[in-house]
Formats: sequence, C-alpha cells, structure tokens
Amino acid sequence: MIRVLLVDDQHLIRAGLRMLGEAQPDLEVVGEADNGREAVTLAARLLPDVVVMDLRMPGVDGITATSRILAERPATRVLVLTTFGDDDHLYPALTAGACGFLLKDAPPADLLDGVRRAAAGDSPFSPDVLRRLVQRAVHARAEAPRPVQGLTGRERDVLNLVGEGLSNTEIADRLHIGVTTVKTHITSLMTKSGSPNRVRLALWARGA
Repeated sequence: MIRVLLVDDQHLIRAGLRMLGEAQPDLEVVGEADNGREAVTLAARLLPDVVVMDLRMPGVDGITATSRILAERPATRVLVLTTFGDDDHLYPALTAGACGFLLKDAPPADLLDGVRRAAAGDSPFSPDVLRRLVQRAVHARAEAPRPVQGLTGRERDVLNLVGEGLSNTEIADRLHIGVTTVKTHITSLMTKSGSPNRVRLALWARGA
C-alpha cells in the first residue's frame, strides 16, 4: 500500500482527492492537512510515502512545508498539485525538493499515475511543465555546454533517457535491463553529477 497525505486548503479539493485515492486498491489516504504547518506535523507522525502538496495556503505555504518535511524525513516523496504552473512556483518547489509537479486540471488517471510514480522513485510532471523544463535546459545548454566525463557507456544511455523524462521502468524496458540496475546507475549518476534528486539529474542530462 502507498500511504498518501493530502495537503490543500480547500476542503472540496481534499474530499475529491480522498474519494479518488480510497477507490484504489494500492493507495491509502492516511491524513489530510489544510495548511503547511499541519502538513509538517502530520508527515512526521503518519510517515506517508507520498505527500500531495498544494502550494498556496495560508500561514506556512507548500514550498516551506516541503522543505521542512524533507529535512526531517528525506525518504518522503512530495508531489506538488497546484493551479499555478508558472516558473515562480515551479522552480522554488523543485529547489525545496519536490519530486514532481502536476496541475490541478490534470485528468484523474494522470494524478493517480503521478502518485504511484512518485512512490516508485520517479518524477511525474504535467506535459506543459516538463516541456518548459526541457526548453529551459536546452537553452542553458546552448549558452554553456558542458562535457560529460567519467561516465560508462551504460550510464550515458541511462542519463540520456532520464533527460527525456522516462521512468525507471521505461528505461529498463528500453535498455533491456532490470529496474534495480537502472536505480544503481541513477544513484551513480547523481553522485558524479552532484545532483541531489532526479529532477536535477534530468536537467543536468539535458545540459550536459
């Protein structure tokens, strides 16, 4: 079971997300919070696998709450679900450690897939958001290209696919290797690139 904590200041949004989650055999909604401060407290007590985090909330906002939750328990996966997909919200959320970024107009199936992918260690993004990340990375590459050094051939293969936004399972299928092997390569790539998370690694891949 994937333990999920819902964080949103709108009761109707939380109720809808709870109904959606509770209808899934592999998801368990363990709690709800209507502000960032409560989210931090509940995350420490309930130990969710995934926190579905709104950004704009009264008091402690979602970005601050994300930083605090991950400072206490880095293994937690924080998946942002917000109405605001602009850069002023996207990049601070990623810097705070969010593993993915979905917009509230996403289809329910995409949200459920995002929660499952987040729990599995992947980084789910709404298509428009991912496109903008890639465009920014490509622009940065054009301005300041950096050679990739010290990587094995297989690490280069994995890195390229991470940069394309593929999940661990998709990479494993593409390269005909095991998912555990993919995770090992990604851990090595994060160490060599100095990337603290998969999102940063993907951006590094596009600019490397």
